Amino acid sequence: MQVKDVIFNRRAIKHFDADHKMTAAEEKELLETTIQAPTSFNIQHWRFVILRDPELRAKIRKDFGNDQAQMTDASLLVLFTADMKAWKKEPSRYFANAPKEVAEMLVNWMGPFHEGREWLQRDEAQRSIGIAMQTMMLAAQGMGYQSCPMIGFDIEQVAKLINLPDDHVLGPMVAIGKGTKEAWPKPGQLPLDEVVIENSY
Repeated sequence: MQVKDVIFNRRAIKHFDADHKMTAAEEKELLETTIQAPTSFNIQHWRFVILRDPELRAKIRKDFGNDQAQMTDASLLVLFTADMKAWKKEPSRYFANAPKEVAEMLVNWMGPFHEGREWLQRDEAQRSIGIAMQTMMLAAQGMGYQSCPMIGFDIEQVAKLINLPDDHVLGPMVAIGKGTKEAWPKPGQLPLDEVVIENSY
């Protein structure tokens, strides 16, 4: 598919074939494509929790997920998290293939940029999660799969279930698989002249 077609055809699908399984090769392709998503300083601080255990998925759906069927029925359920302190965990590894002077400049800048700015660390983590989520959903669409982004779950309880580290942030999850029902008609996009501002408000 052309990129534009992938973007226009991606929809939030709610009904999946519960018997369908993605192959290991397909999962790897999807994840390898997802990590091409950009991050500030190439920090790559997203962490993808594959919720594979059927009992865990059923518990999230029943107890903390508003009984959303895609949580158990999709072929793959990915919970997006990010390490807010990745900027100080061996930052030189983010520039392993960069020219030495570029690597040194960015590594030396990374600490002062993040230090003491917890709000920024959290914002950057969530921004990166959002970009990676869209990358994954578009990649899935291009592979012939459907997806559904979800934030309708108890964040605190799910964080406990997966033992989320204290220095990580929890984002939404994405269900991926073979859709069994068409999405509702698109509800409509706002006109460009309402969302595009020239230079300033």
